[in-house]
Amino acid sequence: MDDIVKTELNKENLKGFRWVEVGSNIAEAQKKAISKLPFKMENRCKALMRQIICFSPEKGDISDMLRTWVRIMRPIRADWLSVLKELKTIDHPFYLKVAEHALLEESFEANARDYTKIIHSYGKQNQIKDAENILTTMKQRGFICDQVTLTAMVNMYSKAGHLERAKEYFEEIRLLGEPLDKRSYGSMIMAYIRAGMPQQGEILLKEMDAQQMPAGSEVYKALLRAYSMVGDAEGAQRVFDAIQLAGITPDDKMCGLVINAYGMAGQSQKARVAFENMRRASIKPSDKCIALVLIAYEKENKLNKALGFLIDLERDGIMVGKEASEILATWFRKLGVVEEVELVLRDLVGREDRVRDTRKKNSRF
Repeated sequence: MDDIVKTELNKENLKGFRWVEVGSNIAEAQKKAISKLPFKMENRCKALMRQIICFSPEKGDISDMLRTWVRIMRPIRADWLSVLKELKTIDHPFYLKVAEHALLEESFEANARDYTKIIHSYGKQNQIKDAENILTTMKQRGFICDQVTLTAMVNMYSKAGHLERAKEYFEEIRLLGEPLDKRSYGSMIMAYIRAGMPQQGEILLKEMDAQQMPAGSEVYKALLRAYSMVGDAEGAQRVFDAIQLAGITPDDKMCGLVINAYGMAGQSQKARVAFENMRRASIKPSDKCIALVLIAYEKENKLNKALGFLIDLERDGIMVGKEASEILATWFRKLGVVEEVELVLRDLVGREDRVRDTRKKNSRF
């Protein structure tokens, strides 16, 4: 077998790419990378991995090297997958080049999902043109684009902010005549959110609910954030209610987004109610949530309400942190009561120190 391999090597070297086994005269980083190759990896796969790890432009084109490997080692699909898995694991820059070349080789036995994985990888790197080229090649070679492939395109255009292109591929999914899945809906909802059209995203969310198909928590949160940032309190409350109906337990960040929506809408009383509802649900309020209530009161210039809110918090043993203190201090400065600011800040800092000292004493016992 060694003689056969040497003969094949000599033939291939005459054709262009010179396959020379990696020796010991390589950089330390390359030696380290080679030493970490999986012990159970086939020798033919390790041989290619060594070449890739030590490859340099001076050696020629990587496609020539891969073709040489195929002719000499005669790999099967499992070998290609082993190499690709390792390249992806170590995040090697040649991963996509090797993956694309593999599509051309009969020994790889490419299927539609192989093309989809490359499209998805290009999409993550925002290499839209490359992804489109792979899709075109896929169609030219007779592979049918299924929901998974089309969803990868929707997701890519969604992240790139190309709403119309995302809509085109989403409609293609509908034309397949199959029920849309959670990922397809989620990708399109996110496309609408990124385009500043949360209402359209909510329509799809209701369409999912009608099919008893709850969206992922990240989709609900993104939609809630979109309404919150523009001060659409009604939209934010609807999504917050949908989150609970979907069986997702709200946290302080979600509650903060609802409070912020009411604050931006100039509804400080409802912002306070949302805060109290959070506490009744046994969700510990963060300093951010406290700050958002203060911002809501400041927006309507309701200083007495804000002070009453702080007194209630102190009565319940809830400490005001840095962010909320700074909101209050800035508000006082605007009112021209600088001395009061200093007293408030000094009192807050003093209380924090006293609490910290008490905790230290209790921990000793």
